[in-house]
This record gives sequence, C-alpha cells and structure tokens, in this order.
Amino acid sequence: MAALICGSLAFDTIMTFEGRFAEQILPDQLHILNVSFLVPQLRRDFGGCAGNIAYSLKLLGGEPLPMAMLGNDGGDYLKRLQDLGISTRHVGLAQDTYTAQAMIMTDRDNNQITAFHPGAMMQAHSQRIDAGMGARLAIIAPDGRDAMLEHAAQCHAAGIPFVFDPGQGLPMFNGDELAAFVAQASWITVNDYEGKMLCERTGWSLETLSRKVRGLVVTLGGEGCEVWTDGAKTMVPPVAPAAVVDPTGCGDAWRGALLYGLEQGWPLEQCAQLGNRVGALKIAQRGPQNYQLDFPPQ
Repeated sequence: MAALICGSLAFDTIMTFEGRFAEQILPDQLHILNVSFLVPQLRRDFGGCAGNIAYSLKLLGGEPLPMAMLGNDGGDYLKRLQDLGISTRHVGLAQDTYTAQAMIMTDRDNNQITAFHPGAMMQAHSQRIDAGMGARLAIIAPDGRDAMLEHAAQCHAAGIPFVFDPGQGLPMFNGDELAAFVAQASWITVNDYEGKMLCERTGWSLETLSRKVRGLVVTLGGEGCEVWTDGAKTMVPPVAPAAVVDPTGCGDAWRGALLYGLEQGWPLEQCAQLGNRVGALKIAQRGPQNYQLDFPPQ
C-alpha cells in the first residue's frame, strides 16, 4: 500500500557562495545587517519536501502518494512526477498563485541561508484525507500551517499512522499545538536544532517524547542519528559519503528511506541505517532529486 506524503512541492533556486558566511556577517552588527553575497553558481531544481521524499521512496521501490499543491507555473513539475511513475491524484493546481519557491544559498562549509515563498502551498489545507485513500502510513512534513494541523487530525481520525516531521515549520506552532501533534503521531523525526525547540516548547525531554510515540529519531547530519524508543537512546552511526557536494534535500532523502523501512515493518534502528545510507548518496550529488541508488533496494 501507498505512503501518503503531505508537504510542499517547490522549485529550488540553489546558489553557491564560495566563501564562508561567518566571515561576511559580523556577530556584533546583526542589528544593522546589510550584506551581499557573490554567487557564481546558480541552478534551478525540482524540490519541496513532498517531492523530495517521494523521489527517495520511489527509488527504493516504495509507493509514494504525495498530497500537495502546485501553482499556475507547476506544469513541468506535474509532468516530472508522472514521468517518475509517482501518483499525482492528490496533487492540486492553484491557478491564482505561483508554485512554492525556495531560494537556497550554501557556503563552502555547507551552511545554508534560505528564503521561502509559500505560494500555492498555503492552499494545501483544501486537500482532504480519509480512510479510503489506500495509505498504509503517512508523513506530515513542512507545509502550510492549516494543512499540517488539519492533515494530522485527519490522519488520526482515519486511523492512518503517521510520522510527525515538523522541520522548518516547527516555529509556527506553540507548545499546546505541538503536544497535540505528538498525541496524534506514531513517530517523530527532527534534526538536533528542531529537537531542542520541540523540547523547549512542549516542556518534555527527548526521553519523555519517545515514550509518547512508537519512536523518535533525531538526525545529526554527518554524525549519524539518535533513535529513541520507549525512553532508551541508540546511536546509529553515519555512512561516509563519496563526496560532500550539496546538503540540499539530505533530510528528505533520509525520510523517504524511513517511510520505506516503516512500510516493510522494520525496527526503527534499521530504518535509520537505510536513511543514513541514502542521505550519503544524496549529499554527493547536486540538487535534491538527482541522485541514484548504488545498491539494490532491500
């Protein structure tokens, strides 16, 4: 059965700054910040968390079912999904706005500065989830605020277990709202920064959070990840990439592997191991949807 992927579809404009942000931004002058970065390299990619996760899951042999919105400029993206064999039956078109756009600048240390225009994503709540969709599980990834709240509640009501993946959308929610997500979710995945914010806003430790769901994963980039189950932490080591080229979409590649493993009924630690392996492949390629597997899907 399919994995429902609720999140954004976006065009990524990716720029490479050949220096270091830290050398251009003076910490004691942030109150009058006015900087410009020369970016000799620029490209445009298909992106957005729903598209990136769907790409990863499809590579692994899963059945992604993205639920997202495109704008009046989204025809090329719709065709790309169809060419990849990814279902578009829950991809809506908003004719009165643009597709979401992410402007991502990366420095030589792989730090990133991102500006995001939500566009059609803000209408994602118009899409509805019900038990008859044929989804075995779901992920609530960064999306419009209303869409994340409503889709989580709809998954819970439909009996569809889901991964709560707040990502960069986490600051939109207060502690009570985040606690409601946790109460409805089956799994949680965050990076280390998001994990600290989630703990701060809910007042719960990672140990406590892990006891409220089936499992919690904190990704740590090049250091691997922490898998928390029923209050116990297991470290899953990283996989060394062939090269470090572009971190854009690494987290989404990891989450596609997580969904694949959960679909197979794997333990969370095994899902994380696969995620680290796929993430290492992604970081060695430019763009969030341009890598290929160098191993047969398990």
